Amino acid sequence: MKIKLCVLFGGRSVEHEVSIITAIQAINKIDKAKYEIIPVYIDKSGKWYTGGMLLDIEIYRDLDLLKRYAKEVVLYNRDGKFVLQNKKGLFKSIVTEVDLAFPIMHGTNGEDGTLQGYLETVGIPYCESNVYASALGQDKILQKQVLKENGVNVVKYKWFFDTEYLNEPDKIISSIDKSLDYPLIVKPATLGSSVGIAVAHDELELREYIMDASQYDYKILVEEVVNNLRELNISVLGNSERQELSVIEEVGSKHELLTYEDKYIGGKKGKLGGISSKGMASAKRLIPADISEDIEKKVKDQALKTFRALNSSGVVRIDFLYDEKNNEVYVNEINNIPGSLSFYLWEKTGKEYPELLDDIINLGIINYKNKSKKTTTFKSNILEGFNGLKGVKGLKK
Repeated sequence: MKIKLCVLFGGRSVEHEVSIITAIQAINKIDKAKYEIIPVYIDKSGKWYTGGMLLDIEIYRDLDLLKRYAKEVVLYNRDGKFVLQNKKGLFKSIVTEVDLAFPIMHGTNGEDGTLQGYLETVGIPYCESNVYASALGQDKILQKQVLKENGVNVVKYKWFFDTEYLNEPDKIISSIDKSLDYPLIVKPATLGSSVGIAVAHDELELREYIMDASQYDYKILVEEVVNNLRELNISVLGNSERQELSVIEEVGSKHELLTYEDKYIGGKKGKLGGISSKGMASAKRLIPADISEDIEKKVKDQALKTFRALNSSGVVRIDFLYDEKNNEVYVNEINNIPGSLSFYLWEKTGKEYPELLDDIINLGIINYKNKSKKTTTFKSNILEGFNGLKGVKGLKK
């Protein structure tokens, strides 16, 4: 029997469209002989839809048409079975059962642990990192704190809440000036795909970009720019028991940092919203990167340390900043559900996309089985004889 695989994508995120691209790429490559694909599109308001038309990327050019013909659904546990049920209609019939969820979502409300928490509550097996790893992977500040504790190199940084800056901007700026050297990168703490990120060369720009970043997040990260910079990425596939490493890539950009446009658009016109994109595969890149054996070893060692420290699972991409003059590498961030699922790195490693997807799905099943062996509840009688309910009568109206 085929595994009924629920592929979740879209979501309430500034990376909504990128998620659609990544998901449709993956769906087209998943082995249909093994898996029955059930696409579930989550719109920007958080509503869930399913239907065969979701497999055609052209439908996302007209969302009103999509919502007219797709079925709005909810996912829940019905007597031990995981089902998608019609949300509208008199009888609210079951659309289909689901065996396994595969979130292919980027950024907030999908990659950050919120969706994973819901899937945990429902009890359905799912692919990729769990709640804790997802949350750490999305929050660049918490991520750096954990990585530093585990001996992973990160650049010098400061962080603060947007309210702190609004209340005492001069104090925040003074603290940054005393600790860090310009130029500085300003980032929203929990976004991805280079959204809301800018390079400040002086205090005036720093103040401007902090306000810009505050439009996207309540936590702001400011860190030093790495001089003599080359950007290197590597993908890791696995779980706590075993890991595989892809080849290393070097990503190029005409800008000071890799932008959303570099990653996903590349100046090409076409299908989705006027964009013909292959996701992260659209970026300019050199695979494998032209680096020394020493730097290759440093990147791979730091990647495995990062994967373990954050308790990651499935496929991730870890982005590095390489200071060529000082021969040092720093972990920039981890992407728990990377754009294009980093298939282009694994193809160069010798693993074709269908095989990569099969590995990710199998890891999700393995993780679920391993977790099912752990004790999550135990018999307790602590409420027997508990007298605290005597006061409940006084609460009745």
